[in-house]
Formats: sequence, C-alpha cells, structure tokens
Amino acid sequence: MIQKPAPAGTWIITPGHMGARFPAAHSCRADVALVDLEDSVPDAAKPEARQTARAFFTNPPTRPLLGVRISSPTTRDGIRDLAALHGYPVKPQVVLIPKVESARDFEIVAGALDTHDYAPLLYALIETPRALEALPSIMRADRIAGVLFGTADYATATRCSRTWEPLLHARAALVTSAAAAGIPAIDSPFFDLDDLDGLQQEAERVKALGFTGKSCVHPAHLPVIDKVFRPAQEEIAAARAIVAAAENAGGSIVRVDGRMTGPPMVAAARALLAREETRTPSETPV
Repeated sequence: MIQKPAPAGTWIITPGHMGARFPAAHSCRADVALVDLEDSVPDAAKPEARQTARAFFTNPPTRPLLGVRISSPTTRDGIRDLAALHGYPVKPQVVLIPKVESARDFEIVAGALDTHDYAPLLYALIETPRALEALPSIMRADRIAGVLFGTADYATATRCSRTWEPLLHARAALVTSAAAAGIPAIDSPFFDLDDLDGLQQEAERVKALGFTGKSCVHPAHLPVIDKVFRPAQEEIAAARAIVAAAENAGGSIVRVDGRMTGPPMVAAARALLAREETRTPSETPV
C-alpha cells in the first residue's frame, strides 16, 4: 500500500533521544517532521533513542507528516533501527535512508518494513561522491519516493567548503536526476542557526535551481523556508489562469497577461497547483 508522495516544502529533523523536543516538532507546522536515529544521536544513546522515538508516532497530529531517519541499513545500527521500527505500534509514514549509494538499500529497508497493509515512503539521503556517481541507478529503485541532499557529509567527503559554489555541481546533478525520475528533491539544512538572511538567500537559490523544499534542524528556520517555498496567492492565481487559458485554447499556445504561454509553462503551472493540493491550508509557522 503506497501512499501519496510526501509534500514538499519544510522538513524538520529532531534527535530521537530528546523526547522533550517532540511536541515542538509536532506543532511547528512543518510539512514533514523526522525523528532522527542517526547522526544527531550519540552512539551511547542510540538504544535509548530507538525506544524514545516510539512516542514520536503515538497519537500523531494531522500535520506534519511524520517520519524517521534511520542509520544506514548496511550497518549494525541500521539493522537494529529497522528491527525496532518493525515493533512500533504506530509506524512512520516516511523513512529517510542515509548514506544511500545503491538501489539495494531500498530493497533492504522495504524487505524489513513492508507488510500487506504498510509500505512507508522511502527517501534517499544523497551525501557521498559515490552516491552522486550512482544517481541514475539509485533513481531507478522501485520504492524511491524522493531524495534529500546532505551537504555536511558530502563536503567532508570531498574536502570542499559548505559555501554555495563548491556544492553547486552536486545540487544541480541531484535536482536533474530527481526531475528525470519525477520525484521531489529536498535540500540540506542551513547550519548557521542565527543567520536568517543567509538561510533565505540559500533557500531562494536552491528553489531557483529546482529543489522543491528544504530541511532544517531548528523551528526558527521554518518560517523562512516556508515563505520561500510556499507559492504566494498571486503565483497560484497566475497558475490557474494559465491552466484555464490552455484548456480553453485546446492546448494551443496562448497569450496570458501579455506573455506567450506554451506547453512547458502550462505543465509548470499544473505542477505548482498539484503540489499545493498535497499541502494543508496556509498557516503561519510558529
């Protein structure tokens, strides 16, 4: 039973061993909230995190969509994470798989978690040079629902800085492969928690590049990301006008607000409206 693709927009990641932070993640009005069992959890706290994270999915709110980032399924911690998830009374809707370098990772996770009435959305965290080289094969995985970019591990592996230019090639390659596969691409968190101007600039750049959302590790970043990625009412109205004009013209090239509008523009307008339908009505993040 495959669900609809998870909505794009704002994603927040919360350490799995810090249960006191779960209510904030549930109420911060992100589109997707992930509880983390991987990098943000110290090794000594991982057994505790697997147990504490059960509560993240108990009595879930209607928003956000809830998920989990496991450890790599090719590691002992990843195997233990999957075994723990299998026993959760309420299952995550999204499972983020880190360090993905092969479509085989999806087969492992799906084999461990899927049942006749449960099949979570599986997202790949692309964060190594080997993964970038293997993107075409990764994108052909049967269960892939979307991808996230991990700048911290990628920059460490390539010994580049986390500034815009050194990571531009990787971001562009990831967006291109995701678009070819017809799946959403979510960008990495911005790690300078106090630089909201820098966050906005990076969010605007990745949106212009083709990313459909951006993740974060602190609720203070959500309003900025949401403002960038949620279309303004004027954009939605313009998209509706383009679709209506195209339908009235039987698919021919038409003039809308003084601009020639052909099939690519109509397709983009339809995609924007489709993405908005997957999201809850606009609310002001807190």
